[in-house]
Amino acid sequence: MNTRRRFLRTAGVALAMPALECFARTPERGMLLISNNLGVLPKPFFPQTAGRDYTLSPYLAALAEFRNDFTVFSGLSHPAVEGGHSTENCFLTGARGPTKSGFRNSISLDQFAAEKLGQATRFATLNLGVNIDKANRSLSWTRDGVLLPAEDSAPSLFRKMFVQGEPAEVERQLHRLEERGSILDTLLDDTRQFGQRLGRDDRARLDQYLTSVREVEVRLHLAGEWEKRPKPTAARPEPAEIQDKKLFFEKFDLMLSMAQLALESDSTRIVTLMVDAFATPVFKLHPDQDTTDGYHNLSHHGQASEKLRQLDDADRQQMALLRKLLRGLAEKKESGQRLLDRTMVLYGSNMGDANTHDNTNLPILLAGGGFKHGQHLAFRRDNNTPLANLYVSMLQRMGVETDSFASSTGRIENLENASAG
Repeated sequence: MNTRRRFLRTAGVALAMPALECFARTPERGMLLISNNLGVLPKPFFPQTAGRDYTLSPYLAALAEFRNDFTVFSGLSHPAVEGGHSTENCFLTGARGPTKSGFRNSISLDQFAAEKLGQATRFATLNLGVNIDKANRSLSWTRDGVLLPAEDSAPSLFRKMFVQGEPAEVERQLHRLEERGSILDTLLDDTRQFGQRLGRDDRARLDQYLTSVREVEVRLHLAGEWEKRPKPTAARPEPAEIQDKKLFFEKFDLMLSMAQLALESDSTRIVTLMVDAFATPVFKLHPDQDTTDGYHNLSHHGQASEKLRQLDDADRQQMALLRKLLRGLAEKKESGQRLLDRTMVLYGSNMGDANTHDNTNLPILLAGGGFKHGQHLAFRRDNNTPLANLYVSMLQRMGVETDSFASSTGRIENLENASAG
């Protein structure tokens, strides 16, 4: 092992220790970010009145018991993020022009928060999916605009979080991590020698690249430290796999339960979940009833009454799953505080109206996280407020020191903190 490698290891330990010292602390705030890429029917979702004394809409009536635990928003969207279904990967990034030639996505909200906060848990983030086309869709994107594949297997996720490998298996994983570090060593040596022959602008670009490589080395070291630590004990047994895409609601329910379990065990504090309705074929609306078409074709209802009936049924069942999630988070107490009060739950979509491929006036609901909720914040529907303004408010609530993210022009002013805790 050469001197430079020893230095990087030492630096890695120095950077890792503050995170490792956090293990015994009271869990910090977290967030669960959920998107259905076909959205919901707009009319029954949005309330007709605004403010704190608004009347719950037909869909939000399912969440009546948590009225004071969530805020519903209207008049939010991402500026210049249009093009129908092509916007699904931009829900957490706000990257403009997804249909333009040469489009490259940008960093997603979850990864931005993880970068700023550092890794204080076994997983900096968890990226999950339901019926997801893993090669083409994700809510989670790196700073360089690279898709991070979603985990869509509940048993696999469970084992990652709770099943400790045999000593030999752990040693093999540590060896693999060390090998990756060695590859980075060689890469750093080669690029540094190459950089001596470059001009000023190219050297600046190379330095930026080398900084990214060093950050990867630190993450590899952190991964190695976590491999050596025992995994937490699960509060429930390993779930059975659900492979049948027709069991849409069962899969959605299971992944929401896994997300809650990840937050409860402090395996992570940031979870994304993309519900890929676009990739969902004919599915079971009820045990004895299948839909007449795949989810995407249903969403292009053209005001056909039977398609609208099925979509309304599906939307209401998703509201019921959201209610179940909020109940679970509310019943779980940590240091005398509900897990719901420490966890921001964002539910929304990149589609304001899938029937017309409209990407404005997005359905957005934010629950928990210690905000003063119980309101409908209505913004202009003809000149939307950037959805990224809400993301700035959420980042600040997480403890990230930032005044901007993506296309934001500020933060949501009327979304107040319930307390300083």
